[in-house]
Amino acid sequence: MSIDASDPGHGHSPAAWTAVIIMLLAFTIGTAAFFFVIPWLVWASFGLLLVGAAVGWIMTKAGYGVGDMTAAPHGH
Repeated sequence: MSIDASDPGHGHSPAAWTAVIIMLLAFTIGTAAFFFVIPWLVWASFGLLLVGAAVGWIMTKAGYGVGDMTAAPHGH
């Protein structure tokens, strides 16, 4: 199987996975808090959502994004 250099990767990187997991957790907590009418937790989960986006951006800048050597699978 060959590697296509024009393929953007579609988020297959540690940075993307980490960001998405944090943001999914935030969304889940926020949804439950909204259902149970806990406004402070809704806003805290929104803050966690922003943290997830920031973590993804920071990890990409640190070399864990798509196309970076740090995120390359072993053997390539």
